[in-house]
Amino acid sequence: MTDPLATDPPPDPDLPATTPALTFRSGGEDLLGVLHVPAGPGPHPVVVLLHGFPGNERNFDLAQVLRRAGYAALVFHYRGSWGVGGTWSWRHVLEDSAAVVAAVRDPGLASAHRLDPRRLTLVGHSLGGFAALMTAAAEPSVSAVASVAGVDFGAVAALCRADPAARAAWVEAFAAELAPLRGTSGEALVAELEAAGESWRLGALAPRLADRPVLLIGGRRDTVAPPGVHHEPVVAAFRAEPVERLEHHVFPTDHALSDHRVTLARTLLGFLAPQR
Repeated sequence: MTDPLATDPPPDPDLPATTPALTFRSGGEDLLGVLHVPAGPGPHPVVVLLHGFPGNERNFDLAQVLRRAGYAALVFHYRGSWGVGGTWSWRHVLEDSAAVVAAVRDPGLASAHRLDPRRLTLVGHSLGGFAALMTAAAEPSVSAVASVAGVDFGAVAALCRADPAARAAWVEAFAAELAPLRGTSGEALVAELEAAGESWRLGALAPRLADRPVLLIGGRRDTVAPPGVHHEPVVAAFRAEPVERLEHHVFPTDHALSDHRVTLARTLLGFLAPQR
């Protein structure tokens, strides 16, 4: 097999690779997405990539690597972001992720794009890591799940309730990223996660993910989701359950894994290989 990080696979003139734009209905709005379909008859395993807040890093490099490795990779925008209608909220992100999972599993869409919805993996970065774990825990049809620099919103909620200065810093941080979003504010976003509280603790998801492969990745230089708060406690909870097929890493990099994208891609491919 060719190396998907360095080499294009052989083309198939009868069933070529394609990159169709797709829409998914959620909350009365059309979510905009793009599907990276490999060449060949398939049916291809599917990876849904969930981007973070507000979505500056959308992981298209991973989508292309995954396609070259034989996976169909989907990237999409949530409600209220990057020109999509509706309003942004954390709960809308979770609803939109669930709606896209349901749509990908629809037999008509799967047949049209040569997909195998029985082999469906969620991979999320930052907020997307939170959404991937939450969505997979609620949907047993998801075969495997990976969180990259995932934010534990339950931990953020506890910190905001306990420390007014930390709360103000989170309000300010969210407010600084609102340009591509609509219908929210830093204060509204902090209030929403405070209301959710412990129900958004990622470690509490371990019992519902115990029978599936889970990949957790943190960054040692991550100042947005420091591993001591957002990664290590989740790993400890998953190991204690135990989640038998848990894989976890902390790489010496930042929140976006800016200088570890090849390492990230190789780690993800290695994690996915048993699901082929």
